[in-house]
Amino acid sequence: MAEISASTVMKLRKMSGQGMMDCKKALQEADGDVDQAMELLRKKGLATLAKRAARDTSEGTVVQWQSADGKAAALATVCCETDFVAKSDDFRALAETISSYIAACEADEGAEGILQTVVDGKSFQELLTETVSKTGEKTEVGDYTRYKLDGAGLFGIYVHFNGKVGSLLQIDASDDQVAGAVVLKQAASDIAMHVTASKPLALDTDGLDPQTVAQEKAIYAEQMQNKPPEIIEKIVEGKMKKFYAENCLLHQPFVKDDSKTVEQVLADAAKQAGGEATIKRFVRLDVG
Repeated sequence: MAEISASTVMKLRKMSGQGMMDCKKALQEADGDVDQAMELLRKKGLATLAKRAARDTSEGTVVQWQSADGKAAALATVCCETDFVAKSDDFRALAETISSYIAACEADEGAEGILQTVVDGKSFQELLTETVSKTGEKTEVGDYTRYKLDGAGLFGIYVHFNGKVGSLLQIDASDDQVAGAVVLKQAASDIAMHVTASKPLALDTDGLDPQTVAQEKAIYAEQMQNKPPEIIEKIVEGKMKKFYAENCLLHQPFVKDDSKTVEQVLADAAKQAGGEATIKRFVRLDVG
């Protein structure tokens, strides 16, 4: 077995970010070949991922990103098994690095798009695997969504203080002046916070899953089965209005002022900005 110098161990440690003992062991197995040792460390991470594939990743963080020109924005979740690892320097570095991959990613959604994106010659999957070999825990990109403006508009982004849940919404505006107004930017931020807190199922009634609507109606009708059909119809209609108000973003009472709906809050802000604005879409991501 070749003698492994301390300088070679330090070189591999700097390249891989692994511990001294792991680097020395890999170099011994590779007979001093640094590149082969790096491959062994990578395989160690892949083996850990495979071994722990069925484990739950209920810890981690939500990462937000917005382009310098404000024309694109994204949310992603980076997840691991335990809170201990989620607070580690290795995991935090991985979560911070994902921003550069989001910026380079060509996909609009889905973890696979991020994993296959290459920055400085290394895919995010490779970077993730290296982190797994350090932490010994299953780590993954849970979700990823990226929005891009087609015209005048802005984004509302909010990540809760615990870092485990966040929301992104796209607002289209009548013109750039309206989109840039402070009052509309504040409304966008507030509504993103509202989405995080209120968990809407859809933007409006048209966005609801027809099967979900049908199931709700059937449940309400079943509860009133002993009443006349015309009475059942009116009661179900009333209960569905409440269901829509609770689950459709535009119809929900605003969390900071429940005397107004979210739709009214945005309309008021746009009016103050001198124009009009509409919410085009939103997404809410949480860890796990």
